Amino acid sequence: MEQKTQLIVVDAKILPDVFTKVLEVKKLMATKDEKSFASACKRIGISRSAYYKYKDSVFSYDELFSRKIVNLYLLLSDSPGVLSSVLVFLHSLHANIMTVNQSIPVDGAAAVNISLRLISPEELKLLYSISDLEGVLEVKILSAE
Repeated sequence: MEQKTQLIVVDAKILPDVFTKVLEVKKLMATKDEKSFASACKRIGISRSAYYKYKDSVFSYDELFSRKIVNLYLLLSDSPGVLSSVLVFLHSLHANIMTVNQSIPVDGAAAVNISLRLISPEELKLLYSISDLEGVLEVKILSAE
């Protein structure tokens, strides 16, 4: 019988240090500040076996739950700087752009799909302001988690 995963939120202050150290190792590896898990574990001060025991079960709350993943569809005019102005706007929302896919312009317009992470739900509402930018012909939020 398969056991169902149960997630709980616990203040890190009451947990054994090993859990926060596992998060630190994961961050070092994700940011490429260390070249191997062995060196990251040594730097943080935990054994590799402790890291491997918990790595798939310990996640930062911010990492998993506080960010919204949004998929946008935009139709942009084929003019210099339009896509750039959209990306600058998204940067002003502190969005983490994951992917940008642009088709070849046809009849003076190009379809663009952008996947991004937002930090707060208020920013999701601000996404519709993209349509106010010059050269943005259409905006659709395809999905938001």
